[in-house]
Amino acid sequence: MRAVVQRVREASVAVEGQVVGEIGPGLVILVGVTHEDTEAEARYLAQKIANLRIFTDAEGKLNLSALDVGGSALVVSQFTLYADCRKGRRPSFSAAARPEVADSLIGRFIEFLRAEGLAVETGQFQAEMLVRIFNDGPVTIILDTREIMPKSVL
Repeated sequence: MRAVVQRVREASVAVEGQVVGEIGPGLVILVGVTHEDTEAEARYLAQKIANLRIFTDAEGKLNLSALDVGGSALVVSQFTLYADCRKGRRPSFSAAARPEVADSLIGRFIEFLRAEGLAVETGQFQAEMLVRIFNDGPVTIILDTREIMPKSVL
């Protein structure tokens, strides 16, 4: 799984002009799923993100997690995170998981975030979404379970 995590002051996602998810301070998590991903990746990524220390403490250091500051999460499915742009000018998305697999794993990822203690709002799977993000910092972190997940967890 791949995620782009942004620390935000506020964020929302709208579908057909209607807001379907909205948060105040917290995290926007754009998340994509590839063919080999399993529930183990979803669990690991949720735990990693919920505890990622990217919020500032009283001394201005990045020492606090979204859990520590009472932040929320807005999760948006993003198959384009698996775009392959090596050939030509049109990206290939063949590395992205099929929709039925991705939808299920993103659902589990959301459940795992909630189990960690985060309040979670979501976009709408396979919809054209307008995402409004007020990035705070800006702080943007890219995580890929193939790179960060210990093999012993798989």
